[in-house]
Amino acid sequence: MELKDRTIVVTGAAGGIGRALALRFHQEGAKHVVCVDLNSDGAAATAKEIEGTAHAVNVGVDGEVKTLIETVERDQGPIDLFCSNAGISVAGGPEVGDNDWQRIWDVNVMSHVFAARHVVPRMIKRGGGYLLNTASAAGLLSQIGSAPYAVTKHAAVGLAEWLALTYGDDGIKVSVLCPQAVRTAMTAGLEDAVASIDGMLEPEPVADACVEAIKAETFLVLPHPQVLEYMRRKTADYDRWIRGMQRLNRQYET
Repeated sequence: MELKDRTIVVTGAAGGIGRALALRFHQEGAKHVVCVDLNSDGAAATAKEIEGTAHAVNVGVDGEVKTLIETVERDQGPIDLFCSNAGISVAGGPEVGDNDWQRIWDVNVMSHVFAARHVVPRMIKRGGGYLLNTASAAGLLSQIGSAPYAVTKHAAVGLAEWLALTYGDDGIKVSVLCPQAVRTAMTAGLEDAVASIDGMLEPEPVADACVEAIKAETFLVLPHPQVLEYMRRKTADYDRWIRGMQRLNRQYET
């Protein structure tokens, strides 16, 4: 998919990967980029840089996502690419409280569900469209120190796979972004944490990798190429991989 003259929505656009995506799409000649974030000032600042529009939206709420899509399609035109990028992290295991489990589930998983629920039928009616869903390498491997993050990112990858295999014949293309550590507000102060074991990328090369994947219509986006080898090791010998992750857990547990 070429990005020139496209109408694109990016959630989590106030900073980090979302902001980098919005700026990169503008560089590619997008017709209009809609910058979405719970942080209204941050979304507005990104939109101002690229002559886009900003919307303050809680993407974990179905009605707000529905209204966003209806508004954009009414005011800016049909959405060609929807980037469901917003995400949060919660440390801990099963002991994490129900409210925090629900909050991360809503943002990291249900936001993708809501976007697909309301934009995919519209895209199918007009012959196709594109979804870019941000997950994480944690969705392919796991996340030391955070069960909520590992579980929700696995679910996000699973949903992206399902959307791709179910709606591909209807012209819906899907890419899922699975980086390791990226320098964002979420990773501030975690430069020496486990997710940074292969280095912490700046948001801009991650956005570049997404653009390359969208143009090539590639499903899996891996800005850290090492992740592919880790996946191969995992599937080749799951028990050995678990033992290795146990060692990593001991190394980084606090």
